[in-house]
Amino acid sequence: MQLAQRLNRISEPQTIKMAKLGRELRAQGADVIDLSLGEPDFKTPAHICEAATKAMEEGYTKYTPVVGYPELRQAISDKLKRDNGLEYAIDEIIVSTGAKQSLANAILSLVNPGDEVIIPTPYWVTYSALVQLSEGVVKYIDCFIDTDFKLSPEKLEAAITPDTKLFIFSSPCNPTGSVYSKAELQGLAEVFKRHPHVAIISDEIYEYINYTGKHESIAQFPELRDRVVIINGMSKGFAMTGWRLGYMAGPKDLVQACEKLQGQFTSATSSVTQRASIAALTGDLTPTFNMTKSFRERRDFVIGELQKMPGIKINMPEGAFYAFPNISEFFGKSDGTTTINTDEDLSMYLLHKAHISSVNGAAFGNSNCIRLSFATSMDKLEEAMKRMAKALSELH
Repeated sequence: MQLAQRLNRISEPQTIKMAKLGRELRAQGADVIDLSLGEPDFKTPAHICEAATKAMEEGYTKYTPVVGYPELRQAISDKLKRDNGLEYAIDEIIVSTGAKQSLANAILSLVNPGDEVIIPTPYWVTYSALVQLSEGVVKYIDCFIDTDFKLSPEKLEAAITPDTKLFIFSSPCNPTGSVYSKAELQGLAEVFKRHPHVAIISDEIYEYINYTGKHESIAQFPELRDRVVIINGMSKGFAMTGWRLGYMAGPKDLVQACEKLQGQFTSATSSVTQRASIAALTGDLTPTFNMTKSFRERRDFVIGELQKMPGIKINMPEGAFYAFPNISEFFGKSDGTTTINTDEDLSMYLLHKAHISSVNGAAFGNSNCIRLSFATSMDKLEEAMKRMAKALSELH
C-alpha cells in the first residue's frame, strides 16, 4: 500500500517514543525509572469509580449525543462558573475522547491550508502536529528560561500578521510548568484586542495542578470571550488518564463545527466515562487538592536537587508536574564513551547510563533542555535524582 503524504508532515511524539524505549529496557531486566510521561501515579478517586460502576448497573452503556450528555455539559458549565467565573451555555460546550481530540477538533475546524498559527515555545508536541495536519503554517515565538519561558506582549505583537489565524498556548504550561498571572494575560489580551482576526486556543488541562493559587484564564477578558477556545479535561486533575475525556468551551458555531467533525471520527466518548466525569466535576475535590499538594512536595524536592547539580539551569515551575532544565552546559562533554552534542544525546545517555527515561527538549521546541516528569512516587524521584547527579558528574 502507498500511504498518504499527510503522514510525512508529522512524526511519533517523543514523549511516547521515550516511554516505549524505557519499557523495552525494562523488559530486558533494567530498573528504569520513567520520568517521560505526564501521567499522575495516583488512582482515580473512589467516588468517581463508584459512579462509573453505578452508571453501568443503571444501563448507561449506549450511544450518547455526539456532543456529550446534557447533564455532563451542564456540570462543565457549572464548573466554569464556579472555578473560573466564566459563563458558558451547554450549547457552547462539547465533550470529546480526551483533550487531544478537543484540540484536533478545534484546529481542524479553524485552520485552512496556508493559515498562519502562532505557537510560543516551549509547547506541547501535539500543537504543531495538528496544525501541520490541517496544512497550516506554524510560526514559533521562542521564549527562554530567563523570562520563565513566558511570552511578552511585545513579542506577540511583532509576530502577528494579516495571515495569522490562530494562537495556541497553555497555562499551566507543558513542558515548563510556567503559569501566566492575570496581569500577564491582560498584557497579551491588549495585543489581541488590536488584532480581532486572531482566534485563541487556551489549553487549561493542568488547571488544578497550580501552585500559585487561583487559576487565571484568558477567556475572562470580555473583549476576547468570543474568540477564545478553552481546552480542558479530566486526565490530569482527577487522575483519569485512561478514561479519555476532554472538553472544549467556545463559540457556539465552532462547537457545532466540532460536532460535525467528531460525528465522522469517533461520535461521542464513552458513556460510562461521561457519567463518572459528572461525579468528578460535581463531587468532592479534596482528592484533587491532595494530589496537587503531593505534586508540590515532589516539585520542591526535584527542583532543589536539580539546583545542586553543576551545569543545570532550572526555573521554578508554578504548575503542572514537569521540570524543564537547561542542560546545554553538557554539550561537548563526554564520559569517555559517550559524547553529548545534543539534548537527545543527553536523554539517551540518561536512559542507558542511569536508567532514567526523560524527553529531549527539541520535541517541545527548545533543544537546550530536557523534560522530567515528577508525577511519580517520592521514592522513585529520590533514586532518579541520585542516578542523574552521578551520571552527569561523569561528563567532562
